[in-house]
Amino acid sequence: MKLLEYEAKRIFSEYGIPVPKGALIRAPEEVATHLPEIGDTVVLKAQVDVGGRGKAGGVLMADGATAESTAQELFSREIKGVPVREVLVEERLAIEHEYYVSIAIDRSSRQPVVLFADAGGVEIENAAQEDESAVRRVIVSPLLCDIPPFLMRELLGGAPKALAPVINALYHAFQEKDAMLAEVNPLVTTPQGVYAADAKLIVDDNALARQGITVNRDLSEREREAEKHGFSYVELDGTIGVIGNGAGLTMSTLDLIEYYNGRAANFLDVGGGADQERVTHAVRLVASMPGISVIVVNLLGGITRCDEVAKGIIAAGVAPTVIVRMAGTNEEEGRRLLAECGYRMLESMDAAVKAAMEVAE
Repeated sequence: MKLLEYEAKRIFSEYGIPVPKGALIRAPEEVATHLPEIGDTVVLKAQVDVGGRGKAGGVLMADGATAESTAQELFSREIKGVPVREVLVEERLAIEHEYYVSIAIDRSSRQPVVLFADAGGVEIENAAQEDESAVRRVIVSPLLCDIPPFLMRELLGGAPKALAPVINALYHAFQEKDAMLAEVNPLVTTPQGVYAADAKLIVDDNALARQGITVNRDLSEREREAEKHGFSYVELDGTIGVIGNGAGLTMSTLDLIEYYNGRAANFLDVGGGADQERVTHAVRLVASMPGISVIVVNLLGGITRCDEVAKGIIAAGVAPTVIVRMAGTNEEEGRRLLAECGYRMLESMDAAVKAAMEVAE
């Protein structure tokens, strides 16, 4: 469960992580009641469960005279198809420097990994891709209650020591809230101290009951459709559609697209044992996303039969180009069916992604 920014900041503040003064509003006229406490120069942030919110117009600056009209503008928008029903109004910080910090689970070592960069903000992914040394990482034993000082020194490098207690508090929140990801981007220094200017917290769905977290979300039409069919589905901001079976295989496809400087439009895992009807629904769902030019279908047939996958793709009959990589049970029959209908099939995930890149470009 991905919490909204204001929900994540509420939890972070409980752990002693400084956050900007702010208030949640559900109507434009409410903003005026909070300005005396927050201040006249504010940031208005749409509280929607989508990635790339800032670039999509979900974050606006305002002052006392324009705050209500700016809030009205934000409430009238849809951010990547999601209507804005809640807005976080925050004080505008006097930022001296932006940093990046996140904590997730390192799958190879099965331990928490802490990432830190001396430059935060929306371009952190590009910076990390261009220079791997831009992001430092340390593995922390889950048996430890704190990040050891020697690891913290390695993580921070030449960054201010004042960041250390905030990062350690983030580690506490990550552990105690059964989180899969805890991220602050940017973590900023100001004349008043260190603040979490943004906040992201993803809690393991299996731990929601234990954590007492119950959240209602406004879902887009596609998200409701995905939920109805039981797909694991996340909308992103690219033009290359992705369908896989199994979270690992689907994530690997997204990673490879990113590696070749492409942008995936979504994550859709059809699950194991997907039949023709299920595959048809998945392909049509992804094809309905705005800006989709090509769809990569990357499936391994174990329980899933490749001939059923092929029939589902053919039955979908969508306009975007569909490039298929599949292997496993009834693979030859699946390939024959797709070949008869003129679909492009490739032997490896790498080749399929490269072909999709050519179409997208």
